[in-house]
This record gives sequence, C-alpha cells and structure tokens, in this order.
Amino acid sequence: MALSASLLLRQSQSLVMTPQLMQSIQLLQMTHIELTQFIAQEVEKNPLLEIAANDSDLGGTSAAIDDGFDQPGPAAEQFPDTTADLDAWYGERANNLNEQLDTSFENVFQDDGPQQKPDAPELVGQWKSMPGADSAEAYDLDDFVASKPTLRDHIAQQLPFTVSSVEDRVIADALLDHLDETGYISADCPDEISERLGTSEGHVEAVLTSLQNLDPPGIFARTLSECLSIQLAQRNRLDPAMAAFVGNLELLAKRDFVTLKRLCGVGEEDLLDMLAEIRSLNPRPGAGFETGISEIIVPDIIVRPASDGSWLIELNPETLPRVLVNQTYFAQVSKIKARGDEDGEFLSECMQTASWLTRSLDQRAKTIMKVASEIVRQQDAFLLHGVDHLRPLNLRQVADAIKMHESTVSRVTSRKYMLTPRGLFELKYFFSVSIGSVEGGDSHSAEAVRHRIKIMIAQEAPDRVLSDDEIVENLKKTGVELARRTVAKYREAMNIPSSVQRRREKKAMAKIAVA
Repeated sequence: MALSASLLLRQSQSLVMTPQLMQSIQLLQMTHIELTQFIAQEVEKNPLLEIAANDSDLGGTSAAIDDGFDQPGPAAEQFPDTTADLDAWYGERANNLNEQLDTSFENVFQDDGPQQKPDAPELVGQWKSMPGADSAEAYDLDDFVASKPTLRDHIAQQLPFTVSSVEDRVIADALLDHLDETGYISADCPDEISERLGTSEGHVEAVLTSLQNLDPPGIFARTLSECLSIQLAQRNRLDPAMAAFVGNLELLAKRDFVTLKRLCGVGEEDLLDMLAEIRSLNPRPGAGFETGISEIIVPDIIVRPASDGSWLIELNPETLPRVLVNQTYFAQVSKIKARGDEDGEFLSECMQTASWLTRSLDQRAKTIMKVASEIVRQQDAFLLHGVDHLRPLNLRQVADAIKMHESTVSRVTSRKYMLTPRGLFELKYFFSVSIGSVEGGDSHSAEAVRHRIKIMIAQEAPDRVLSDDEIVENLKKTGVELARRTVAKYREAMNIPSSVQRRREKKAMAKIAVA
C-alpha cells in the first residue's frame, strides 16, 4: 500500500482543561491567605484590577482619625505664616481632635512636657511628613510591639558568658544550628560536628556539657532521659535512685511500678515522691519560645441562630476579596489607543482576565455558600445538641443535594473553616463514616462514637476501669453496634492507654492525691 499525504476533516467532542478553567478549580481550594496573595499578584500585573478599600474593618475610631488627619483642606495644605495665626491654627486643630477622639495631645504626651511647635519652615515640612498627618497612612500598633525572642536568640545571648575561646564558640554555634524548636539535638550531632570541624569528639562533648547548663533547664539534651537528668541535676535531686528512675522511663510509660521500685531500691512512698518530681519537670524546654510566624485561622463561614429558630449562614466579610474592574480607566485608554496595535491587544487581554477573575471569585463564593448551607442543614442536630448528635455524612450526599461533583465539594471543604455557636470547625470535621445501629435503628457518626468512648473512660472509677469488651457492651446498650478491635483502634487514635495501664495510673494518682 502506497503512503501518501491527505487532508481529513473530522468532528469530535472532548473535554479540554483550559488554563482559565484550571485556575478556577485552584481558586476553590485556596485558603484566605493564599487567595489574598494570588489576587495581589494579579492586581500587580493587570492595570485594570483594583482592590477596594475595606472601610468596615477600620471601625469608628479609625474613621475619626482619618477625618482629623487625612482630610485635605486649607489647613492641611499650607501652614499660617505668623506666630499668632499658627497658635490659632493649633488651637482649632486640637479642638477638632478632642471632639473626635475625646483626648488631647497634652493627655497623650503629659509625661514628656509641652510639645515643640514647628515654627521653622524645615520643621513644618517634617511635621507634615509624619505618618497619619496628611497622608492616608495610619498608625498600626502592631508595628510598635516588641517581638518575642526565639530560642536561638535566647541561647545566643548567653553564649558570651559561657564560651570564651574562639574554638569553643565555633563548636557552640554549630551545636546551636542543630537545636530544634523543642530544645533537643540529635544523638549523632556531636559526631557529625567533630568530623566536620576536624576536632575531637571529647572537645565537642565538653562544649555540649557547658551548654547544657544554660537557660532554660534541660536544653541541648539528646534524649528525654538526658533532658530530665539535666533538670534534676540543677535541682540537686539526681541521686542514684532518681538516676535509675529516669533511665527506665519505658517502665514508667508501661505503668510497671513494681519493676521500678526494684530497680530504684525504694519503697512505694518514695516512688510516688519521685513520680511527683518527674511530673514537675519540663520535657520540652524550648517549646515556650517563639518559633516563627504562625497562620491565624480565620473562619470562612459564620453560622448564627436566627430569630425564627433556623440558622443564619453568611460568608465572613473579612475573607471575601474585594476586586473591582476599573471600567473608567479602560474606556479612557481605549479612546487613545488604537484597537489593532499591541497596546490595544494588551488592554483587551487585561479586560478579559479581569472579567474572568471577578466571575471566578463570585462563583467561588456561591459554591462555598451552597456547600456550607447543605452541611448546616444536615448537621442541624449537632449545632443544637452537641457532638453526640453528629450525623454520618459523606461527600456524595452533599454533592447530590447541591447538584455538584464530589471533587468540587472536596475542594471547597479543604482548609475552610466554619464558626458556629459550638466553636470553630474545619468543614471536613462534619464528614464522618457511618456506624451501624442495633436492630436497624439510625446509624451513628464515627466522631460521635469516639466522643462517647472518651466520656466513658473519663468517668470511670479507679477501682472500676472499663475494658474494651465492656465498652462494646455499654455502646450496644445505647444502640451502637461496634467491634472490640474498632474500639481499640478509636482508643489508640485518641492516645488513651489500655485498661491495664489506666488502672495502674489511676491507682498511683489516687495515692499521690491522698499523700
């Protein structure tokens, strides 16, 4: 068969993921901070996009300050020439400010004495250039608050008083670089530093020992036992019995107090005193310091009870992006630029991008509102009565109710939060697997069952600790059909020890309370 080139016309249907469609999908799963950063980038690239000022966040006091300082007028544009007029101008300015803020410069700066008036042209210019005087810039009190010291800064301030030689300071800086946010270093850290710096391991250990005497107590430890030993040594409490106690923490975790008494060579009362001493120590000495910038959770949806007994659901205005398309600027530039040149094409592309972004943001808000409304409708009993009434819910149920795909619902509920009268919850919290009920009754939510197990264990007496089989029987009495291995899995997920360990711990705590 001969090979030849030919032209064919074929018609077919296919789903094409355009860049704009992919971006719309990504907008759904963005958090508030990610969305704000994305919009800021788009505004920087697109001259037709603007971010509307959110005056509702400023409050009445900020508005009063803006009216007193930022409002343009004759007094703000030029200062009086004579001293008498300048005094009158100051008096009128102070009276207006007193009416708006119910304060005065004398009250604010009463400890500093009278303020100097700008009686020279160069001082007048400096006065006008102050933030908040004649510009839209306002004071932010957060800029004047001192930041909390980090663990590294706190240790670095103590190094000059502990390490003297240059060689020791280099080793100390290397150890400080390996310090994690909890105050620990890895067990092989001294070996790595000695090999990298070309010094002996004993030299590194000597510097490490001196660093372990710094504040906070227990810093630069390699294990939990070493951390507790350092703190006990600084309290002069590290005797041989306590050293044996700290060296066998795995027995303490298992509540094997009989073996601990034998290894430490003490009686039951002394062991309880040692246990109380251990509980007073800090297992994470570096946890009390600033570790960096943490993301603040802002709810995307706010749910309030309405007067008619229903629920009022609204999007949080703080998380709603206020993006505007400057149609006036587009019309003015379109009159000047020709439609066929590159500038006209760029302008048309910017308008299309701006229109698409505003529509996508509007669609995102509507989709979040639909999903949130359906979740509230499904979990009405939880909002009224608590976690025991949390219904089993999955993505398909919500997707079928609002006529959307499961993947869309999954993207909407990812890292979105709802503020309810019961507290702040991630949207995924309301989705839970279904657990069967006894005799064909209503199914139960896995989260509600875990909550019941937690309450049962919290209310058990020291002499009547519930086993997993007994928890199964108690759940069956309340209409929940659950296997023993599932109870054990839920218990371990909540970091609740077994019945044997709980019995030992409760007896020990009861003896400590009596003592």
